[in-house]
Amino acid sequence: MSIDTTADVAADPKDESEIRSGVLLSGNEAVARGAVEAGVLVAAGYPGTPSTEILESIADRDDIDVRWSPNEKVALDVALGASLGGVRALVTMKHVGLNVASDTFMTTAYTGVGAGLVIVTADDPGMHSSQNEQDSRAFARMAGVPLLEPADSSEARDFTALAFAISEEFDTPVLIRTTTRVSHNRGLVDLGPRTEHPVTGFTSNPTKYVMIPGFARQRRPEMLKRLELLSDYVEASPLTVESGGNTGIGVVTSGIAHHYVREVLPDTRILKLGMSYPIPTERIRSFAESVDRLFVVEELDPHLEHDLMAAGITVEGKAFFPQVGELSPDAVRRGFVAAGILPPVPTVEPAPPTVTRPPLMCPGCPHTPPFLALRRLGAVVTGDIGCYTLAALEPLSSMDTCVAMGSSIGMAVGMAASGGAGGPVVATIGDSTFLHGGIQGLIDAVYSQADITVLILDNGTVAMTGGQEHPGTGITLQGAETTPVDLVALCAALGVRDVKVIDPYDLAATFSALEGATTSPGPSVVITNRPCVEAPTKVRDRPYEVLAEACTACQACMTAGCPSIVWSDETFEGRRKVVIDPVTCTGCTLCAQICPPLAIIPIPDPVPEVPEHV
Repeated sequence: MSIDTTADVAADPKDESEIRSGVLLSGNEAVARGAVEAGVLVAAGYPGTPSTEILESIADRDDIDVRWSPNEKVALDVALGASLGGVRALVTMKHVGLNVASDTFMTTAYTGVGAGLVIVTADDPGMHSSQNEQDSRAFARMAGVPLLEPADSSEARDFTALAFAISEEFDTPVLIRTTTRVSHNRGLVDLGPRTEHPVTGFTSNPTKYVMIPGFARQRRPEMLKRLELLSDYVEASPLTVESGGNTGIGVVTSGIAHHYVREVLPDTRILKLGMSYPIPTERIRSFAESVDRLFVVEELDPHLEHDLMAAGITVEGKAFFPQVGELSPDAVRRGFVAAGILPPVPTVEPAPPTVTRPPLMCPGCPHTPPFLALRRLGAVVTGDIGCYTLAALEPLSSMDTCVAMGSSIGMAVGMAASGGAGGPVVATIGDSTFLHGGIQGLIDAVYSQADITVLILDNGTVAMTGGQEHPGTGITLQGAETTPVDLVALCAALGVRDVKVIDPYDLAATFSALEGATTSPGPSVVITNRPCVEAPTKVRDRPYEVLAEACTACQACMTAGCPSIVWSDETFEGRRKVVIDPVTCTGCTLCAQICPPLAIIPIPDPVPEVPEHV
């Protein structure tokens, strides 16, 4: 659909060259484009799959302040402050990031905004890169703010631009919910001009913006009144689209699920909701009366289904469509087969099972040696969110818990307090995650003098989401140099007396440092200092090789879980030997350090050829 988002606003003539039709964009790029065209001036966020590319898509613009914040709450605080200052602001995050930002988010529904404020949350059905499968639509209802759900890239651009207009018209933050498929799929998008809006400036209004109880009590009725107005708005809004002509059944749907329904039942009547909170109840009621049987097809939780049932509308939904994982055309087809709408699908002989490779850390990852040491020390490891979480899997098998960003340190404090750990307690956390949500946990460890060790795996980047900058890197999202956070000084300032920095590629020194830290009383911190081998540029040294004649097939090197070490066809006393892939080997030396027969050595430099005339 195409929605006019530029009424009464002059286009910026310098962007005329950017006006094009049919440009192939991902959903994330389209959200970014919609924000650009809407005249956004401040954009903040924290990287998290599947939302990361939104801000990266506009980081090269010199007319927008685009920034990574330490965490999602700070990002929303920045965007809200910019909004109250009179400029349109965008904030982006993944679904679990909205949990972090929810304190500000919930109260922003009371305060309202200045200029337009749009929050994009990217859900991850199927948990491709997430620790849970929450449905962010619940936040819209809980906060009382409108929620838009684009179904593809074209709508991602249109809805984002429209969201700023809705935000300003109704004095509310607007939540845009995308999902992994919308974020990463590509579609054709028509680009429009950027529109400029005057900076209106901040207007002091304590009863609106200072949420002490007396003022907040006045703001809640305003929020409820706004919801009534939004309900009237959505009833007549072009965001609600009806299609198809078959009156036997009708389907109410939103987001990516709309395309699945269209593919499975191309002639069925469909009512697609672009705004899924609040919903156009009366329009849906009229639609329901025009069909013999009404279904709701929605991904994850039955939010729409429950809303319709609460309105007294007879509807069917999760009895046939899964509440777990992503929807797909096949899943939707199976649901309509189960409901008796489609004939059974012929059984297809399943393909033979394939051997899958478990996820592993990258060759030469500097996180691997510390986990080998922790395993040897018998530590109970409370882990955190990052690449290093893979240490929970074989063959490292050296992480015991992982719950949420920054939780590792607080959980370690509690584990130590329980007295039931059965070994030294170590919290492992990345540099970006520590700055995101780990600092408060370390403060608690110092405050309570917990007998724990905090291992900060500092690889100088947000590696898990592709190598983004953070406050510890000294570089902003837009490439400017700034003051990096000094982790050693920060930990010392918090009161940690025992802070060590180690080279994780020195396995003996790593083991010694961790052994000392785990046996000293009170909190201690060990910080690694090697960069990620993949970001920002690949770190490569001379690759290593296995001397076949010296290899005893002890397989000690396999315990490191390095993808560059693979099985050989040769054996020794019935055990398989190994070889090293020289193309992927980074030369980190770890395997050579743990090889008992010293059978792993650097590949020799080639002998230079001597010219014949010499």
